Amino acid sequence: MPERRLSAVVLAAGEGTRMRSERPKPLHLLCGRPMILHVLDAMAEIDVHRVVVVVGHRGEWVTKTLVQLAPPTMEIEFVEQLTQSGTGDALAVGLTGLPDDDDEVEDVVVLPGDTPLLRPQTLAALVRAHRAEDASATLLTAVVENPSGYGRIVHGKDGDVARVVEESDATGEEKAIDEVNTSIYCFRRSILAPTLRRLSPANAQGEYYLTDAVAVLSSAGYRVRSLVLPDSMEAAGVNDRAQLAVAEAELRDRINERWMRRGVTMWDPERTYVDAQAHLEADVSLLPGVILRGDCTVGAGAEIGPNSVLPDTTVGEGAVVTESVCTRATVGAGARIGPYSVLEPGAEVPAGAVIGPHAVHRSPDA
Repeated sequence: MPERRLSAVVLAAGEGTRMRSERPKPLHLLCGRPMILHVLDAMAEIDVHRVVVVVGHRGEWVTKTLVQLAPPTMEIEFVEQLTQSGTGDALAVGLTGLPDDDDEVEDVVVLPGDTPLLRPQTLAALVRAHRAEDASATLLTAVVENPSGYGRIVHGKDGDVARVVEESDATGEEKAIDEVNTSIYCFRRSILAPTLRRLSPANAQGEYYLTDAVAVLSSAGYRVRSLVLPDSMEAAGVNDRAQLAVAEAELRDRINERWMRRGVTMWDPERTYVDAQAHLEADVSLLPGVILRGDCTVGAGAEIGPNSVLPDTTVGEGAVVTESVCTRATVGAGARIGPYSVLEPGAEVPAGAVIGPHAVHRSPDA
């Protein structure tokens, strides 16, 4: 049999009203990077042939952001869901962005744009399990202590997934199930479009639920499997500012651990903030209260902090920045800054120079 190709559809059309923001939900920042880009970054590390992003609310903003910032090797097609009629309808719209070629030998990963904590290894494991079981669909699921608000996974006697029941439609017995849907799937593409055409909006929300595709496939005799996440936090969705803060803390912990394992010293990781785009060399020391925002680069042996804020700044090898703010600045190797100094946007400090306490250093063009 030929190797099946892999495409992906990212559902990012929702308005995200609980964010209470003019900014589209997928573009809210998480460790300095729009949330949906963390999803695309995870897919960039597995062999995804094509990606379709379904946009809706403020779709032009989302599209422009992804065109500018998405992984450069990723082929992205944008399609618009004109009416918010549910996730089943969103996926049907998304499939129009995939060419008609090779659909018999292709799998499609489907995931929401608000699951920024999903790891590439987990996506790869989902695809492997789907193909190993020769399933028509495989759901990524999680076992949680409090399943309230999630769709429940109902298994048949053979262990396959028989259906997914949304909270608003679940019986008391079904609400007691602690295995829940994460809204992340892998489908065999050849059966996906016919399945979506059989969905009905006859439910409490009057929407086309993608979860209903499971019952359609099961009743038609197709095999539907599940893969349980070892860490349910990976599939945590972000629907409001409180959940955004939880995701930020989790992702920040991952970023800090990665840099420490690469030779960076953090005196107090819980009070050290490093954005996803930062680059640090070995033997960098970050003291408590350091904030590295955006595209920061810190050379080997440099020491930053305490309580220094560096947006989009480059710091050379062996430099020391103490309790200062440096914005879009360049600090040469071995330079000394602070304490309580300010480098204004565009400022350049030569190698070995000293900018003393309470100083303001401006751009040469200022």
